[in-house]
Amino acid sequence: MRTHVAVTGAAGISALGNILTEHRQAMALGISGLKPLGELGELNGEFVNLPGGWITPRTLLADARYGPATNLCLRLAREAVADAGWTPAMLCEAWLFVGSSRGNVAGWLHPWPGRRGHRQMATSNSMHSEMATAVSIELGIRGPYQVLSNGCSSGLDAVGFGAWVVASGLAPRALCLSADLPLVPQLLRGYAQTGLLSRDGVNDPYSRKTTGFLPGEAGAALALEPAAGQPAYAHIVGYWANSDAFHPLGLPEDGAGIREVLMHAITELGMPRVSAICPHASGTHAHGQAERRALRAVFSAYETPISLHLMKPFTGHAIGASGAIDLAVICHALRDGELPPNLPHLTGAGDPFILPATPTLWDGGTVLKISVGMGGHNAVIALAQSSNNRTQSRE
Repeated sequence: MRTHVAVTGAAGISALGNILTEHRQAMALGISGLKPLGELGELNGEFVNLPGGWITPRTLLADARYGPATNLCLRLAREAVADAGWTPAMLCEAWLFVGSSRGNVAGWLHPWPGRRGHRQMATSNSMHSEMATAVSIELGIRGPYQVLSNGCSSGLDAVGFGAWVVASGLAPRALCLSADLPLVPQLLRGYAQTGLLSRDGVNDPYSRKTTGFLPGEAGAALALEPAAGQPAYAHIVGYWANSDAFHPLGLPEDGAGIREVLMHAITELGMPRVSAICPHASGTHAHGQAERRALRAVFSAYETPISLHLMKPFTGHAIGASGAIDLAVICHALRDGELPPNLPHLTGAGDPFILPATPTLWDGGTVLKISVGMGGHNAVIALAQSSNNRTQSRE
């Protein structure tokens, strides 16, 4: 990616809060957003002891015209666009990318509390593409839109594709969105039958005791523009992806695909000083062990410690939206020259990696975000420091 891409607007919602500042505040206090799903009271008495994360209030996504995930995208899109300061004319020219694994399944397979949808919108409400069409219609975006559904990497891929078209000059700017609301009985049963859902509630993705992921609802939006000295949270300096071509559910034990995409990234970047990595760290045992092996294989020769930042213990695994909400939180922290903390007492990945439990100063080195989708899709985005970050511009 020859041209850096500036992240000029960001928004995010999860169990940690409805704005990114609330996420950072909760993380600094070591507070997880996960609670027993029995407290949600929406799953017909199933999974009552399983920890999960949900968005509140539930009425936030209950608008009748669009599906709940679409309503989440609309809210986030408006916030990110306002944050970036885009005018209607700028929006008109923007391109739109949306990533989601499950789309509007919540509200379609299972009712959303407080929402009574319009019958004539039933077909629209059942489609992934409604998340993009609604944002295009309501915000006046006339550029093309694309909807990506690459499992758990959908959100990061949406940002990656947005960065690609902006860096190439095809688009003057791109709005990248992601949302997933997986707390639906039918989905959770499927994850449990496949052996992916936690059986014991262990919230420690790299622990040998973990038995699966803990689900969470989330969404995020990032506004992207060519880097031209404007205030920005951070710069995207690269996006890479590959496929394992291995198995529809699993991944190689040595994490070969993750290792290869990471090697491609750091080689193309000229073997940079890597300060931090936000791994996928889904919580499944197979993924945790494979990702740790891949990380050590690529970075074992690094003499300077690299901090890891595991987000899912705070938010739960938001499936396709996980990469985007992780990236939004990281960008918000980088704006202030910080790296977000980890939940205390998590299992590490061995040398040269560290897991700081408090916010730490960012030394300006490269920050990598990894996402992995079921079926063997691996994606990486690299972030670098903006010469004019958002905090400096406001002082």
